[in-house]
Amino acid sequence: MSDALNELATHLEVTRPDCIVSTDIAFDELTATVALGSLLGFAEFIKSDHTCRFSTLVDITAVDHVARERRFDMVYHFLSMYQNQRLRVRVEVREEDMVPSLIPVYPAANWFEREVYDMFGILFSGHPDLRRLLTDYGFRGYPLRKDFPTTGYTEVRYDEVQKRVVYEPVSLVQEYRQFDFMSPWEGADYILPGDDKAEAKS
Repeated sequence: MSDALNELATHLEVTRPDCIVSTDIAFDELTATVALGSLLGFAEFIKSDHTCRFSTLVDITAVDHVARERRFDMVYHFLSMYQNQRLRVRVEVREEDMVPSLIPVYPAANWFEREVYDMFGILFSGHPDLRRLLTDYGFRGYPLRKDFPTTGYTEVRYDEVQKRVVYEPVSLVQEYRQFDFMSPWEGADYILPGDDKAEAKS
């Protein structure tokens, strides 16, 4: 498998040096880092090139490197059923960058890109319907960013008096913020199933 991946990496570097920033093989997987401006052209190439024939877009996601200048890694996973190979494409993106939509090449990118927009706030140029996919209407923030608070910004509840759903700012009283970092099993006065054998041996 590694020989085939090395050959594919070499083929990509030789035929598309204008797109490829670097290639890396780890754990029998090839990752090609591509320049943002070359993403759409590179996607068209790997789909149509006879050596590649990556006909299937399997997934799109992102990784937040909050302290980095190019904050996000856009990550694309492709499958070639003809060559029995997989390819991961990584693109570094600044927070203010627009990522070209892959829908013209891979229509399956539609909902994947909407999910990335919803979770990370990354914008896609040329997307026909870029709106939130998983969160509620009026949701504030992007839940998979590293700086998004674990409690969120608002909470939703049904108000019996108003007879409707209301949105309120999250308000945690101090007692909910006390953590003793003790395992839930420490200090317990009961024996968990299986632990009785250890007690019997000692």
